[in-house]
Amino acid sequence: MTPLRTLGATDLQTPPLVLGGNVFGWTADKATSFRVLDAFVERGGRMIDTADVYSAWVDGHSGGESERVIGEWLQQSGKRDQVLIATKVGMLPGEGGEKLAPARIAAAVDASLQRLGTDHIDVYFAHQDDEDVPQAAYLAAFARLVEAGKVRVVGASNFRAMRLKSAIDVATREGLPHVHVFQPEYNLVSRTGFEGELQNLCVEHNIAVTPYYGLASGFLTGKYRSRDDLSKSVRGKGMADLLEGKGAKVLAAMDQVADETGASLAQIALAWLAAQPGVTAPIASATSVEQVEELTGSWDVELSDDQLERLTDAGV
Repeated sequence: MTPLRTLGATDLQTPPLVLGGNVFGWTADKATSFRVLDAFVERGGRMIDTADVYSAWVDGHSGGESERVIGEWLQQSGKRDQVLIATKVGMLPGEGGEKLAPARIAAAVDASLQRLGTDHIDVYFAHQDDEDVPQAAYLAAFARLVEAGKVRVVGASNFRAMRLKSAIDVATREGLPHVHVFQPEYNLVSRTGFEGELQNLCVEHNIAVTPYYGLASGFLTGKYRSRDDLSKSVRGKGMADLLEGKGAKVLAAMDQVADETGASLAQIALAWLAAQPGVTAPIASATSVEQVEELTGSWDVELSDDQLERLTDAGV
């Protein structure tokens, strides 16, 4: 039976892995994306994460490509009631302005709903903070979406601890929707941005954490182990600092745990994340059915306290 975890103080549940949708309509074409989505649900997956800005960074793309592919899959598969859809606003400017301007939120949610072909979004994230808009103003904009039935739960991504804390305080004081899900960058080799104040805040307020870059752009799969490996992909250039820093030590600890458990490095990286305080489910994307099977296998990996400690110590 697929293990389920509750997203913080909500009634939404997911296994300890969320499928990242950033690749849909980009490195995974429509047919491949459909196969990946089908395989994820068949394996017991429930939550799919995307954003309105995916994949505006690609030449010829304008954003919304991922949402559109997911929407077409939802329509063709008839599986809308079997999955949770999470998307984001705040990085793609357009009608109503940019970032978290209330008018932008109102326009962006309707555009996302249309692309997704659904009448509601299960978790709607502020993709980044916006210090030019009072927090009460953009939280009130989210409140209107909740009241209208367009959004079930509000989330936040890439907020500093001080700003997440003030959003919690404002929501409490003004009777506005609380942030129930938080999405930071967090993995075995990128920890300082989340561990400490932010993590403690999420644990204290029962905010579910769904980290992105759980595999550090592929580094934690063991794909990059020497300078010669850096040419294996376009992401390789960014791996040099990890190799020269703590990355090699982390990979060595992961190799040892892999020998002990029989799990792949990707599964170990995700299982470590899922075992961290406050973390409900890390996010990982896949471009093949084989990758889906490997990634979802992470929720069957049980790391011992000793193994978790060794992995944690290696990344310090």
